[in-house]
Amino acid sequence: MMARAWAVVPAAGSGRRMGAEVAKQYLPLCGRPVLAHALAPLSACERIAAVVLVVAPGDERWAGIVSPGERMIVAAGGAERCHSVLAGLEALVGRAAEDDWVLVHDAARPCLSGEELGRLFDALEDDAVGGLLATPLADTLKTADEAGRVAKTLPREGLWRALTPQMFRFGLLHEALAAAVAAGVLVTDEAAAMEHAGYRPALVPGHAANIKITGPEDLALAAAVLRGREEERCA
Repeated sequence: MMARAWAVVPAAGSGRRMGAEVAKQYLPLCGRPVLAHALAPLSACERIAAVVLVVAPGDERWAGIVSPGERMIVAAGGAERCHSVLAGLEALVGRAAEDDWVLVHDAARPCLSGEELGRLFDALEDDAVGGLLATPLADTLKTADEAGRVAKTLPREGLWRALTPQMFRFGLLHEALAAAVAAGVLVTDEAAAMEHAGYRPALVPGHAANIKITGPEDLALAAAVLRGREEERCA
């Protein structure tokens, strides 16, 4: 039997780069907020005991999307993503066992599929540490100089683009992230916290369609992905 699993969804960010009046997780996408799409595959997954939604203090917009209950816990987040994820993990203390899995998923990733989520579980079922969905980089990488000109071309072999969910043993991630925050290391994802603690997370091939909403153009891409899936279901 696989260990029990939990999910943490940090949704306390303001999404300043979108230039919108509301945070990007609340922007409309195919008739529902981005956040509703991000939560859907986690809520539908029978392996996940509960989802912890971490929102900014004073934020009440989530109330129109989810209702707190046994499978939906709402917690207050912090200044940076790592602080919000740590708050979500703290909300699971006393609920989650040390060897339970915890999956951290971006609130602004609305295109996670159930198939991709199942692949993550299958790949890490017997792993002692955990890992993350990721895709090998296909683009040529350049570094720039101060004038905005190409300084160097970087080899892309062995480089991957990190996606979410990122899935680790609860006890290990809680300890690693708390240590990183205490040391003033503002890690940008959970794998970085695990690396900082000396672990080597596994890379699980994900799907390029699992995009993160960071700019207005990403909403159009996400809408195309979601409409395509709906058309496939109805075909």
